Amino acid sequence: MTRKSLFAITTALAASAMLAACGSGSSGGSRDQVRAVGSSTVYPFAKAVADALSKSNPAIKSPIIESTGTGAGMKLFCAGVGAQHPDIEDASRRMKKSEYDDCAKNGVDKIIEIQVGLDGVAFAEAKGGLGLKLTPDDVYKALAANPYGKPNTAKTWKDVNPAFPAEPILVYGPPSTSGTRDALKELILMKGCDANAEMKALKDSDKDKHDKVCGEVRGDGAYVDSGENDNLIVQKLEANPKAVGIFGFSYLEENSDKLMGLTMNGITPTYATISDFSYPGARPLYIYVKAAHLDAIKGLREYIAEWAKSWGKDGLLAKQGMVVAPDDIQASSAKIATEFTLLDGSKLK
Repeated sequence: MTRKSLFAITTALAASAMLAACGSGSSGGSRDQVRAVGSSTVYPFAKAVADALSKSNPAIKSPIIESTGTGAGMKLFCAGVGAQHPDIEDASRRMKKSEYDDCAKNGVDKIIEIQVGLDGVAFAEAKGGLGLKLTPDDVYKALAANPYGKPNTAKTWKDVNPAFPAEPILVYGPPSTSGTRDALKELILMKGCDANAEMKALKDSDKDKHDKVCGEVRGDGAYVDSGENDNLIVQKLEANPKAVGIFGFSYLEENSDKLMGLTMNGITPTYATISDFSYPGARPLYIYVKAAHLDAIKGLREYIAEWAKSWGKDGLLAKQGMVVAPDDIQASSAKIATEFTLLDGSKLK
């Protein structure tokens, strides 16, 4: 037997052992550090909770947190059970039914969903910028690839709305793998599109076509995919006051000395307008946990408990800029984080 063949067999056996350890609920496991992937919006909060855990419990290694975007993170999370796969998915939107089904196909059939707080899809610019007063209809006309089924020819904001300045449309925003992009589509673009009676009717007659016409973002340079680094968008806005940026509210809050939030339907993104959902871009934030990893991965239970200790009104996450969830949601999430109640996939869309 060649050395290469021996290595391949050894690797396969090791991988099988990892899967068996996680699947059986063995307390030993084969990784001594929690690994989380997912949302760039949730990333700073997940990192803060990880740092708090390592300080309060030095015997537990600080969890590894990766900013991959919600969509890309879901693929990593759903790829399988075992130490080679992440334990947690951080998400700036709820898991889709299709993602849940993909998870199940790969043996990830026991998932815990915990809502950890709120955030908003914020539109912002540098102070002294254009001062646009946006509506979902304006955003749709500016950013859709084919608004109302026709190629987007709008070059300036004035082409979108006569009340706007004749400045080129330049918007820095999240990539297609991002939960923020999904939220932009669901909370803003779709609403702008469905304000048109013909498009709303299309939703019933041809859902796939409606999804494409209403949700696809233009790719001609007016919208710039800025990756999963929201701080890069902040820098771009500072460099160009005539540009608009789209990211999670916490990044606007963190950079309030440099940036200002743009109104949506006359409502400014603030802690108060997101917490009461009056701001159109308000959304819940989640973490998803593999039940099969709870006893197999050292520190996973403790990390989840640290989240629950951190999301209250006077907690760590509020100080980090997260909008605190309503009391009933906090109570429900705390119960799930303690009892590890499994997600019912039939309730997903």
